[in-house]
Amino acid sequence: MFDKVLIANRGEIALRIQRACRELGIATVAVHSTADENAMHVRLADESVCIGPPAATESYLNIPALITACEITGADAVHPGYGFLSENARFADILDDHNIAFIGPSADHIRTMGDKIEAKRTVAALGIPVVPGSEGGVSDPDEARAIAAGIGYPVLVKAASGGGGRGMKVAKTESDLEEAMQTASREAAAAFGDGTIYIEKFLGRPRHIEIQVLSDGKGNAVHLGERDCSLQRRHQKVWEEALSPALNSEQRETIGNTVAKAVAEMRYEGVGTVEFLYENGEFYFIEMNTRLQVEHPVTEMITGLDLVQEQIRVASGAELLYSQEDIVFSGHAIECRINAENAETFVPSPGTVVSLHQPGGLGVRVDSAIYQGYTVPPYYDSLIGKLIVFGKSRQECLMRLRRCLGEYVIEGIETTIPLFQRLVSDPDILNGDYDIHWLEEYLDN
Repeated sequence: MFDKVLIANRGEIALRIQRACRELGIATVAVHSTADENAMHVRLADESVCIGPPAATESYLNIPALITACEITGADAVHPGYGFLSENARFADILDDHNIAFIGPSADHIRTMGDKIEAKRTVAALGIPVVPGSEGGVSDPDEARAIAAGIGYPVLVKAASGGGGRGMKVAKTESDLEEAMQTASREAAAAFGDGTIYIEKFLGRPRHIEIQVLSDGKGNAVHLGERDCSLQRRHQKVWEEALSPALNSEQRETIGNTVAKAVAEMRYEGVGTVEFLYENGEFYFIEMNTRLQVEHPVTEMITGLDLVQEQIRVASGAELLYSQEDIVFSGHAIECRINAENAETFVPSPGTVVSLHQPGGLGVRVDSAIYQGYTVPPYYDSLIGKLIVFGKSRQECLMRLRRCLGEYVIEGIETTIPLFQRLVSDPDILNGDYDIHWLEEYLDN
C-alpha cells in the first residue's frame, strides 16, 4: 500500500479522495492554486503545496509543478481525480519515469481510449457492440458521402479526440454533410489539437447508459451495474441514477458481463466506465472513460463499495477482492449535480456563500467542499456539490430527493437547486420516461 498520495485536483473530488485515503491510513498531500488557498481540501490535508496562480494551465495542469510537489513531500503516488490530468497519458508516463505511481490505468490504455476511432476499433474486436459508422477518420467529402449513404441519414460527425459535445455535428441530409465535417473538424482542432473526424449513425431518441467496471490488470474484472445519465444539457450530465429505469436484470447482466470480459482481456487496471447509447433494446458503444466518474457515488450507494479505495488498492498491486457473484445491487440511487449557476440561464455565479444548510438523514449523502464563508472562484468548473440520495425503491428515492432539495439552502450565490426541484415533480421524470434530448426540450419550453 502507498505511504503518501498527492491529490492532483481540487474541490469536492479532492476531498472525496482524501477521505478514502484517510480510512486506509494513507497520508495525503493537497495541491492548490493561489485562488484555492482557503479551500476545504487544503485545510484538511496532511500537507499542502501551492503550485501556481489561479489559471488551471499554470497550476492544476502544470505537470512540472506537480512533479516538484511530489518530490518535495515524498509522495509515492498521485490520484488525479476527474478532469484536469486524469486522462492525460503523458502525465502518467512522466510519473512512471519518476517512480511515482499513477492511480489509474496504464498510459497505453489512456491513449487507446482517448482516441475515439481506436477505442471503437478496440472494443469491437472484444465483442462490445458499436454504432455503425466509418472504420477510421474521414476527410474526403466523396468518401464521407458514400459512408453516410450506406449508414443512412441522419448521421453524426464526431471528433476523434475529446468529448463533451465539442466537435460534434448532425448532418440530416447529404447537403448538410460537407459543412458539418468542416465545422466539426475546426472545433475539434481548436479544442483538442486534433481535427480528425469520423462518421456514425445518428440515433434519434436514445438513452445514455454507462457500465461501471473494476479491474486489476491481472485478468480479473467485475461490472458494478449501470448508471442512467440521459438527463443532459449541452452533452453535460445533470442527473444520474442507478440502476436505470429502462433496463431489466437480463439486459443488465448481458451487457455488464460483456464489458467486464472485455476489460479483463485488455488487462485494464483500475476503475473505468464504458458508455453506450441505448435505443430499441440495443446498446451502441460511444466511449470509455479511463478514470473515476463524477457520478460514481450512485454506484457506491447501490453496491456498498468504495470505488476510490478500490482504485488505490488495485494501483498498489493488489488483486481484485471480488468476483461477479459478490456484487449485489440493492435499492436505487440518484445524484443531482449542484452548480453555481443561475437555474434558468445557466450563467455561472461565483461569489461568497453567506449561508449554508445541507440536507441529511437516512440514505442521504452530500459530496461538497463548500462551507459558510467560502468564496466560489470564477476560474474553474461551476460544480460545487453533489446531492446523492438512496432509497429501497425508485419511488422512495424520489420522495427522499424531493425532501432533501427542499432542505438544501445555499445563499449568497445562485445554484441549480431550483431546477432539480422542478424536475423531481415532472411526470416524465417520475415515470423514468426520458432520453438524452428530454432536458433540453424541457428547458426550451
